[in-house]
Amino acid sequence: MTIDLTQYDTQHFFDEMLVRPNRARSHTKKLVALLRKMGAEELAQRQAAAELAIKQMGITFTVYTQEEGTIDRNWPFDIIPRIIPKSEWDGVAEGLKQRVQALNLFIDDLYHDQKIIKDGVFPAEVLAKSKNFRTQCVGINPPGGIWAHICGSDLVRDGDGSLYVLEDNLRVPSGVSYMLENREVTKQVFPELFEEYSPLMVDEYPAQLFDTLAELSPRKEAHPEVVVLTPGIYNSAYFEHSYLAQQMGCELVEGRDLFVDKDNCVYMSTISGPQRVDVIYRRIDDEFLDPEAFNPDSMLGVSGLMRAWKAGNVALANAPGAGVADDKVVYAFVPEIIKYYLDQDPVIHNVKTYRCMYKDEMEYVLANLNKLVVKPANESGGYGMLMGAMSTRDEREKFAKLIKRNPRNYIAQPTLNISTVPTVVGKTIEPRHVDLRPFILSGKKTLVTNGGLTRVALRKGSLVVNSSQGGGSKDTWIVEV
Repeated sequence: MTIDLTQYDTQHFFDEMLVRPNRARSHTKKLVALLRKMGAEELAQRQAAAELAIKQMGITFTVYTQEEGTIDRNWPFDIIPRIIPKSEWDGVAEGLKQRVQALNLFIDDLYHDQKIIKDGVFPAEVLAKSKNFRTQCVGINPPGGIWAHICGSDLVRDGDGSLYVLEDNLRVPSGVSYMLENREVTKQVFPELFEEYSPLMVDEYPAQLFDTLAELSPRKEAHPEVVVLTPGIYNSAYFEHSYLAQQMGCELVEGRDLFVDKDNCVYMSTISGPQRVDVIYRRIDDEFLDPEAFNPDSMLGVSGLMRAWKAGNVALANAPGAGVADDKVVYAFVPEIIKYYLDQDPVIHNVKTYRCMYKDEMEYVLANLNKLVVKPANESGGYGMLMGAMSTRDEREKFAKLIKRNPRNYIAQPTLNISTVPTVVGKTIEPRHVDLRPFILSGKKTLVTNGGLTRVALRKGSLVVNSSQGGGSKDTWIVEV
């Protein structure tokens, strides 16, 4: 039985494979032709082969549940790649570079002169109530003035076909290892598709990441000691920590493996004795990074690490305090931030955002809770949100109280007609909603991954793509057409 794309229902969404049922977009014609030739049984077999490969390769992620505690699960993956034309992606990449450059200037300004506040462009009250502004970082000058060396910005395509930035992740963005592994699995299960397309490479990322980190070294050593600092095996992103350390040829360390000496230098304990550390790619949140400077009860960090960083004896990526720009209320001001620091208009636009800290915008939000998506300033993973169109009256009343109690902590956005892509469901193909997280490296050069991690909402009709809430992923191809 062949796969019938005449029944592929795009509904009123922008589908990235088909213009309408059974009619391919120009850059997906070869993919559609291959799918048409493939039988339903073969499609299901290839999907099963991918899931077996993921299990054998040990590609996992960790979820936490109240009922079962910590669980390792195989990474959920769909075999049909998402294809984006390079002509479109070139503009997206330039927009991401612009955005990260402005955000780094913004972070640096907040920890120094705060000119953007003095000039009335950014409200002082937003900074005053920021959960991620670190007074311990005031006056520090990281190399090149760069605070967020690794950024992951989430993009969505709306019903008009345009890509928009949904949010920025500048603390410890995760997911790049799955982007890399997705490509490896796709090569195994869809080799003939690579004869039809030549997707731009993604596997140079670990080398690019290492070079970005190594150039931060305070010592001009030919081979600086770069380590990846992980909270440990129970962290949800531990697979990624170990994967990136292995791919870069770096040591994977926990806080207990490092110490700071009397000269404020960081050392790693090894069987051969102490080894000086130059750069730490830290995957631990600020508050747990150094019990001497932040949470005194932290067992994950390294006592004295902030002293060593301030003294310029070790580099930290991302820099502590970079999360001040992760705030979703800060996100709402990014167009003004770009204009202020770069005197440019944004290349990629934000999603329309209502800031509840402003009375007129809050009144609109409260009057339209059934139509909007409401987000708290500093939650992640899809938690703490109100999906207005799918909410109950009780849920809307609860959020109305939360917003009135703390308006600065909430933004709202319209429910988007997020684009769909073809996804394997049993022995057939159905559209599912997706977002995209490209990764941007900032150093002497600014580099953007060719595509990124496409996350897909595997449940029919769902807009929630997070793996912890039932989402999966796809390989993302940037192709010349």
